[in-house]
Amino acid sequence: MSWIDWTVLLIALLAIVLYGSWKTRKNKNLEGYLKGNNSETWTTIGLSIMATQASAITFLSTPGQAYQSGMGFVQFYFGLPLAMILISVFFLPIYYRLKVFTAYQYLEERFDVRVRAFTAFLFLVSRGLAAGITIYAPAIILSTLLGWNLQLTCLMIGGLVIIYTVSGGSKAVSLTQKWQMAIIMIGMFIAFYYVLDSFPEGVGFSEGIDIAGHFGKMEIIDLSTDPTNRYTLWSGLTGGLFLFLSYFGTDQSQVQRYLGGKSLKASRMGLMFNGLMKIPMQFFILLIGAMVFVSFQFNQPPVVFNETATSKEVLADPKFDEIQSGFDGVFAEKKEAIVEWNKQGGDFTWVNQLQTRQDAYRASYKTRIGELDEHYKKHQQKDSDYIFLGFVLDFLPVGLIGLLLAVIFSAAMSSTAGELNALASTTTIDYYKKFWSKSDDEKKDLRVSKLLTVGWGVLAIVIALTAGLFENLIQLVNILGSLFYGTILGVFMLAFFFKRVNGKAALLAGLIGQILVLILHFLTVYEIIDVGYLWYNIFGSTVVILSGLIIQTLLNIKR
Repeated sequence: MSWIDWTVLLIALLAIVLYGSWKTRKNKNLEGYLKGNNSETWTTIGLSIMATQASAITFLSTPGQAYQSGMGFVQFYFGLPLAMILISVFFLPIYYRLKVFTAYQYLEERFDVRVRAFTAFLFLVSRGLAAGITIYAPAIILSTLLGWNLQLTCLMIGGLVIIYTVSGGSKAVSLTQKWQMAIIMIGMFIAFYYVLDSFPEGVGFSEGIDIAGHFGKMEIIDLSTDPTNRYTLWSGLTGGLFLFLSYFGTDQSQVQRYLGGKSLKASRMGLMFNGLMKIPMQFFILLIGAMVFVSFQFNQPPVVFNETATSKEVLADPKFDEIQSGFDGVFAEKKEAIVEWNKQGGDFTWVNQLQTRQDAYRASYKTRIGELDEHYKKHQQKDSDYIFLGFVLDFLPVGLIGLLLAVIFSAAMSSTAGELNALASTTTIDYYKKFWSKSDDEKKDLRVSKLLTVGWGVLAIVIALTAGLFENLIQLVNILGSLFYGTILGVFMLAFFFKRVNGKAALLAGLIGQILVLILHFLTVYEIIDVGYLWYNIFGSTVVILSGLIIQTLLNIKR
């Protein structure tokens, strides 16, 4: 990177940290620190919700997902608008009426303190792990492609987040996220322009869409009912609905964003804004990935996108020259065939066959590295997360590379800040204030909450420093959420809609649901069965609700 890129990157990051710290320097009590004194407008709420969900993984991994598998991932979000409506109608009025700091306070009032502590614990486990991943994901990609030290990159991201999250609390998170989202979207639109600009003469956006379509990258809707398919219309509308109901309705990292609203109406409008804008945003990010794929039909891509992840000694093996030669030959033939097809039209079958051969060379190259480098085989073989950033480094001009890196860091910081703020809130309100200190010493409570924020930040950095890279990162985060969200949502559904179920039945049902979801995931990981992770949310919620009703019936019979 040039000094100009470094300057742009550092100015953007420091401006965000200083702005958030300065604007919220007057927080003097727990309500101001954890809820921003209920002063947030609907636009701030909506952008903050989007920024908390849209981590760096979204902007690094999602284009790679489209490059490899096409646009079908957008179906994952189809249940989101309906989830926003249901949360606005059923969840929000209860939270506002009870004036809760966390979602789990409601469960004590409805059931008992054990259910509150259980669901809060599930949140702390899932979100604590996710906070580490949202730091680690961009850090490993940036360190690999730019030659940075991985540990220092993790420390830099985590350290900057801790500074303004501790100093300003919930309001600092929301205010900075608003500007982070602006930087992020400006950066992505600039990247999209340069992707199209990399096309050769005679190939524009419409031709790019046509070419991507013939490669199968523009297949958005999958009507398959096969539960092993991860992304279908039905898994998005059902599994996605349950996931987003739990994530936005019961996950404190999201609930905290709208609990700070000026009014119930402001919070509802913020949620609706997110419901309307999230799908177009994800579609656009996926489209960038599909267009990068088209660009690499005319501009030769590397055989692997994370080649720097292994040593030069490994790559000196003569087998790689043989594979590279074959890859180059197929690329040149395919490029010529696409140019001719773009002029004349006709059958695209031969081009697809050439793409298959090119993919085979890529697979052979990665397999050979894995044979010589065990670490690469275990942790680096899936390189789709490196595609978009690799394009940025190769095709964007000086200065804009720094801006796009600022986008990635901003996304990592905004998501991690929301998570740390929520983790500290839940630990303070649902554990410290409930079980250890019931005094009304506001200054002491505020100090404890800030210390807990630091503690969770340090833990997130530790997890980031020890994490391993598994599969596509955007999938990893969603799998992690799906392991716990179904159970949490099931407990909340019992609370909202099944008034005859008591605390003992709800707690036992939650334990049963969580154990069975973990068993289901274990069976899937070891390929005993094959179930897409979105279905975990439906399975977990359904098991909890049915178990709660059955256990409550048995308890009534005993009496």
